[in-house]
Amino acid sequence: MNAAPVLIGYSVAVGFVAPRLMLRAGWPHRAPALAVAVWHTLAVSFSIGIALSAYNLAMPTEHVHAGLTGLLHSCGLDVGADRPGPGTADRLAVGVPAAIAIALAGSFAFHLTRARRARTEHREALDLVGRHSPRLSATVLPYDIPAAYCLPGRRPRIVISDAAVRELTPAQVGAVLEHEQAHISGRHHLALAAVEAFHSVFRRLPLARHAREQTALLLEMVADDRALRSHSDEVLATAMYEMAAARAPKGALAAGGHTVLIRLKRILGPRKAPHPALWGSIAATAVAVLLLPLLFACPPGLG
Repeated sequence: MNAAPVLIGYSVAVGFVAPRLMLRAGWPHRAPALAVAVWHTLAVSFSIGIALSAYNLAMPTEHVHAGLTGLLHSCGLDVGADRPGPGTADRLAVGVPAAIAIALAGSFAFHLTRARRARTEHREALDLVGRHSPRLSATVLPYDIPAAYCLPGRRPRIVISDAAVRELTPAQVGAVLEHEQAHISGRHHLALAAVEAFHSVFRRLPLARHAREQTALLLEMVADDRALRSHSDEVLATAMYEMAAARAPKGALAAGGHTVLIRLKRILGPRKAPHPALWGSIAATAVAVLLLPLLFACPPGLG
């Protein structure tokens, strides 16, 4: 039996139905790190499902080919002499999945390189106009709007405007710096590059669009939770409010931005950690989703 129909149906469910279920669920904002992992797992599973679908379509079973040949004959087309040989099918079966893998890997490398180049150029500008503060372990930038962001990568750097240093309390500045340090230590730029690469290859897919948007939001929540370990809700929320209008340069991750309102509601509203049973069931489901396309493509033998 050819597994292509099952794999195609599975890929459609992951690419179109799963994002709706994730967006309607309440747990992702309670466990943002786990939610990021689930979004990435769905992207990987979809990629595997599409690649295996292409493989199985290129290697159809004999009776499927005979049925298609008979259909074409009934339409007056003689395709007997044009039947592709085994070598052609083999090349398609390997080439199409390989092309998908190469496109994803190449896109990931492209986004990483482009962001790294932008960060390098920005660091050079900061060396000219900014000053390093040993007390803050950050670069202070002359800017009349409270702002803070980080430049992750091999030479990470946290940047804060002098307006933020002047107008925020020491506790608020500490919470902001802790937020930015969470982005650096968590290597969040790699997770963002991964979903950007997936979106570039599957641009019209709902999963690709929502995975990119939600990953950016959820990673900010992960950094917020890191800051809340040592600072109160009020301190972080007021600091975020003061920096809501700030924008980060390309390749940087900022504490402010367009996600502030959603994050403020989360911080100031009632928060409840997910039950360990819920956490475990979601993690187990994510693992199963990752393995399902392989099980569909290689079903256990009967008998």
